[in-house]
Amino acid sequence: MVGRRSAPSPDQALPAARSSARVTSVEQPYGWVVVLVSMTMMAVALGAPYLVIVALKPIAAEFGWPRAVPSLCYALVLLGAGLGGLVMGRWADRAGILPPALLGALGIASGAWWASTAEGMAALYLSHGLLMGFLGNGAFIAPLLANASHWFDRRRGIAIALVASGQNLAGAIWPPVLRYLTDAYGWRQAFALYAIVALATLLPLSLVMRRPPPHAPLAIDAAGRARSGQVLGWPAGVVQATLCLAVVGCCVAMAMPMVHVIAHATDLGHPRARAAEMLSLLLGCALVSRLLFGLVADRIGGLRTLLIGSAGQAVMLSSFVLADSLWGLYLVSALFGLAFGGIVPSYALIVRELFPAGQAGWRIGAVILFGSIGMALGGWLGGHIFDLTGSYRNAFLVGVAFNLGNLALVGTLLHRQRHSWRLRYAAP
Repeated sequence: MVGRRSAPSPDQALPAARSSARVTSVEQPYGWVVVLVSMTMMAVALGAPYLVIVALKPIAAEFGWPRAVPSLCYALVLLGAGLGGLVMGRWADRAGILPPALLGALGIASGAWWASTAEGMAALYLSHGLLMGFLGNGAFIAPLLANASHWFDRRRGIAIALVASGQNLAGAIWPPVLRYLTDAYGWRQAFALYAIVALATLLPLSLVMRRPPPHAPLAIDAAGRARSGQVLGWPAGVVQATLCLAVVGCCVAMAMPMVHVIAHATDLGHPRARAAEMLSLLLGCALVSRLLFGLVADRIGGLRTLLIGSAGQAVMLSSFVLADSLWGLYLVSALFGLAFGGIVPSYALIVRELFPAGQAGWRIGAVILFGSIGMALGGWLGGHIFDLTGSYRNAFLVGVAFNLGNLALVGTLLHRQRHSWRLRYAAP
């Protein structure tokens, strides 16, 4: 009909909208410098939670504490980082990434050093929760992801994935290094040496962030964001809340095998060394999939990428219920890692697609906070259900239920996105 455009297919809408929404690309070579430096900073900063994981038994033995006391330090780092991400993210939105990054470097180094001299619970808890968590990793995780996203529009997905892969690198590098230092010199010396390394690397690397990111042309972007404050036809707060609830669901499911796969495998009669290899395989495959999903997200968008990853995670978590042989558990662990690796970076990309760039820091911080809550809840819930039922299979099934809730919420947002594009392209 004359005067009326036909609506494109949903697969065509997002790329078409992206090309029409921007006049020129903001990307430049220095953006990749920012990405690689951010990934390195993430890998160093996220060594902090592994300090107490490696030194849990020596700390408990030295003070005569139950293991629950040093274990709480790990939870405090995660919770502090999530809460700090809200504050530091808003600060980075207004002042840029450099001030929070400098504070984060000082927070992590001073926290690890204080913990190395701790003589009681209060010092350990404050050094982990306040310094290494709130002021330390709170200044890095969400702000670094948001800052990197400002340097890219066409390849934003892979850029965010590379920065987020610093978390995987931290998991691969720090546990064996800290284990060696703890065995050779003691846990206090390991904490102190980490503090020195963190200060010597994070402080100068923060200075690379002095250059502000380029400004994108003003436009209504492909997610259907309008100046009215609505997103996908809903109030922005409703969409933000939906993302925060969704990340809880997928992170509860994600945490269960990550925290309990070693215990589950040994309960089935497999050697502890083989069980530890399953966790390493899971995390290694997650690193690979994080990069692959980043490339995919640049083509199909964050919501679709999240839906694919979450669906794969649900299927693979269900497979843990059925697998009991050694090679079966190896296979399921690898496939689970390949499925979930791209989930968390997808949330950061979705925030950048749906909301104004000036709100990226605190909105990504809010999602990271709820993701941390989900990870903590999933780790605890898996153990609690095992205590009640004597089986990790029941825990994995509960995780699948949380995962299905996540899929329902993400599917709803994707439906709203497709509907908003139909309305836009069908308008006369």
